[in-house]
Amino acid sequence: MGNARNFAFWIVLFVLILALFNLFSNNSSTMASQQVNYSEFVAAVDAGEVTKATIDGETVRYVGAEGKVYTTVLPGDAEITNRLIDQGITVEAERQAQSGFFSLLSLLLPVLLLIGFWFFMMNRMQGGGRGGAMGFGKSKAKMLTEREGRVTFDDVAGIDEAKEELEEIVEFLRNPQKFSRLGGKIPKGALLVGPPGTGKTLLARAIAGEAGVPFFTISGSDFVEMFVGVGASRVRDMFEQAKKNAPCIVFIDEIDAVGRSRGAGYGGGNDEREQTLNQLLVEMDGFESNEGVIIIAATNRKDVLDPALLRPGRFDRQVTVPNPDIKGREKILNVHARKVPLGPDVDLRLIARGTPGFSGADLANLVNEAALTAARVGRRFVMMHDFEQAKDRVMMGAERRSMVLTDEQKAHTAYHEAGHAIVGLSLPKCDPVYKATIIPRGGALGMVVSLPEMDRLNWHKDQCEQQLAMTMAGKAAEILKWGEDEVSNGPAGDIMQASQLARAMVMRWGMSDKVGNIDYAEAAEGYSGNTAGFSVSANTKELIEEEVRRFVQSGYERAKSIIEERRDDWERLAQGLLEYETLTGDEIKRVIAGEPPHVDDDESGSAEKADDEPSVLSIPKTRPRKKPRDDNGELEPEPT
Repeated sequence: MGNARNFAFWIVLFVLILALFNLFSNNSSTMASQQVNYSEFVAAVDAGEVTKATIDGETVRYVGAEGKVYTTVLPGDAEITNRLIDQGITVEAERQAQSGFFSLLSLLLPVLLLIGFWFFMMNRMQGGGRGGAMGFGKSKAKMLTEREGRVTFDDVAGIDEAKEELEEIVEFLRNPQKFSRLGGKIPKGALLVGPPGTGKTLLARAIAGEAGVPFFTISGSDFVEMFVGVGASRVRDMFEQAKKNAPCIVFIDEIDAVGRSRGAGYGGGNDEREQTLNQLLVEMDGFESNEGVIIIAATNRKDVLDPALLRPGRFDRQVTVPNPDIKGREKILNVHARKVPLGPDVDLRLIARGTPGFSGADLANLVNEAALTAARVGRRFVMMHDFEQAKDRVMMGAERRSMVLTDEQKAHTAYHEAGHAIVGLSLPKCDPVYKATIIPRGGALGMVVSLPEMDRLNWHKDQCEQQLAMTMAGKAAEILKWGEDEVSNGPAGDIMQASQLARAMVMRWGMSDKVGNIDYAEAAEGYSGNTAGFSVSANTKELIEEEVRRFVQSGYERAKSIIEERRDDWERLAQGLLEYETLTGDEIKRVIAGEPPHVDDDESGSAEKADDEPSVLSIPKTRPRKKPRDDNGELEPEPT
């Protein structure tokens, strides 16, 4: 209806402009002629200076001397026509314009144009379109209609518990009598909490595909503007739309953008965001109930949300969407591999075992990279070897074989990585070594990758201590090989990683007997994330630093002792890395034992395979044990 009204307005405006143009064009010749009095016209006729005359009612337009055009007004009793004819002058007559409607139109047309333009602007400002000049107070929520690319619960895998919680909400919308006959009430809101990439937004799209009710989607950042009160206005407008379409679902993505704790932060908070949050709280559970309107929100920062937003009656359910376990990863891989032609050697369960800690987004990226790798070499199917290369590319970066390294730089990298591998193989609580390489990948000159045998749910003190030893093994190896004066900046990332782990052991996990079972992490970071300073005594701070240093130094000494004890194995592994560049876990054990790494290849085949990635798929890793290095050889911090 609104589009038809706007179209009709433009048609009327076009007609008015056309009429105005015609009116002025008809009078253009008159405006261009010179006005003279009647006596001058008669004198010109008598003098024979008039060559042509056009009579239009009470006016005469004639061509005088030198071809100029003149106009005069005739008196009421003038008999000029016969006089012109007698003089042999060409006379033309034109129909006199009606002085009624058209004269009135010529007077009112400018006024009508101004009134029309004013109505048009007011229509836009009052919300004739939601994107108008005053439309910023309207909700930006969009009704989701997925006729193509519809997502259902069949497309969601690996998060069965979260899916069951939301399937119940969909069932309530479909059959409310099933629950209401026992006195149950429909939940007002569900909060999806989990790390990035676990499928929170995908779950919301699946609800939209399954519910069969109107589904509005909006981002938390769409509420907040620079003008105070705009966000609250948008919240009111959104709930008005939702009430008109009830029962319905409203999905707010990244609700932490608008739902942060009130009064927190520098300056006491943000007026606009807090007013928006207040309006949201009132609309969700205030004096007026919103029956049939279910709010589903997603966030990965539950810790910053206002407590009033989390209470029952607003978000009745808090659904945790974690990273999937091994069974969940296998189901997710099956979902993403539906449209990918897989080779006969692909075992998705083996890939799921080798990707602990991967989120759903990580697994989707892995399948996509494997398909791109297979397409790059012209294969018709995606093979297991493509998944192996895709994992290396996703987790370690692309190979940089064109990077020129000197023999000395390669030797430093080889002995550094061999130290990590030897210590990792020697300590039983360290994750098994999956691969060691000195081929630059991404920002790293080399790395050792280890893989947990199962999903890690917690850390123990002895595991942390052995992890510190493996982390510091790179620096210990360089010092044992070249001495204190020849150590490089390569261990910088190792030192950073070890320091972070040691600080967590001391300040958060209570693993230091001297510091005790007190959480100092919040005191160090400041209350509610306000980094105002380390609010503990100087003695306590000094004690914490001493304990952190003790843990790191103890790991370094332990790694140094292991490398000295297994110096021959360390030397053989370093030389093997210099020769073959990349070794898998099993190949590392063969090299340490003095055997060739590729037992199934003849001598010529071994030389060829040394230049390529191993074709045997080893169990993949969660993340590199070593930190990536930049172009200067400095190790980068590991992403958390």
